[in-house]
Amino acid sequence: MADDIETITFTIDSGADSDDVTIPATLVELLAEGDQGPAETVGDIVLLSFASRAHHLVHHGDGVDDEIEAAESEAMALFEARFGVSFAEATGHHH
Repeated sequence: MADDIETITFTIDSGADSDDVTIPATLVELLAEGDQGPAETVGDIVLLSFASRAHHLVHHGDGVDDEIEAAESEAMALFEARFGVSFAEATGHHH
């Protein structure tokens, strides 16, 4: 890793366990919207990533069970609650 790249470390804590993730600070600043702080920026990206991956599993995978479909549906509801638009509206990816 380059020594001159500033990084920022986030701790993810689920109550049962925790993990640290270190990201180049420049990327966090670049991906922030408006006056978002670093934690909110990373939170948005985490939810976007989970929603995207869940969408892919359900709509582009080899078939999933009802539990995975329900989890994808909940991820989409959480996405819309956080961002104020549906996943389809945000990504332009409609089914």
